[in-house]
Formats: sequence, structure tokens, C-alpha cells
Amino acid sequence: MGFKDKINKFISTHTETREAHSIEALKTRYYKAMKNKAFDEVLAIFQQSPEFQVGSSDLERGEIIVKGNGKRKFFLVATIIMVSPNRTAIDFSVTTETSLPLDFGFSETVIKDIYRKIDKRLEYVGSGLGA
Repeated sequence: MGFKDKINKFISTHTETREAHSIEALKTRYYKAMKNKAFDEVLAIFQQSPEFQVGSSDLERGEIIVKGNGKRKFFLVATIIMVSPNRTAIDFSVTTETSLPLDFGFSETVIKDIYRKIDKRLEYVGSGLGA
């Protein structure tokens, strides 16, 4: 883990996944699924949980915007992109709503929890495969 990522883990209210993230759990995750199937499963996870409120979803753009209604409020953007037939990448961007300049890793935990839920619904292929 890079020094910047270690610092940002705690001194930030924002976390996002990416291909070459130094934290393995925050690398873009790939699933064996067509875009529509992956999109529907991610959307279902958000719709079936009272802690999430879907603001908008756009299959064509592969984007789902969600507000978190749990003990901490947050804003989440999920991006679902098909990179090849039957292989879809899923990324997240989470910003915690807090008056403090840090969320003590809460936004990272949200992402990890959602990935765990997706892993139960779709076949995981790997992380950071496009890097």
C-alpha cells in the first residue's frame, strides 16, 4: 500500500476504486456477466436494502447513483462497464457526508461490503485486470 493511500484511508471522506489501486480490495473488480445482468444485480442489491436509496440509474451509461441512509450518510456512484463479451467491470466512488475532514475508513468499508454482496450474485473473475 502506498503512503498516500495509507494517509487517505483515514484522512479523507472519499474513496473510489480503480484499476491500479495500491489496496487490493479497492481495485476494479471484474465479473463473468453481460452488462445488463451485472447492472440488474447491483441495482437489486441497492433496492433490496433499506440503507440505500437509489437516486437514479442509467443502463446505457452504466451508472447508478445512490444515497446511503444508514447510521452515516453517504453518496455513492456505481459504474458498470462491459469490457468484453461476458466480462464486466464494476467500480465505485463513495463520499461520506460528515462535518469532519475524515471518515475513519467508512467509505472504504462501504465499497468492500458492496463487493462482498456482488460476489454472492455474480461470478468473480479478478481485480485490476485492465492494468
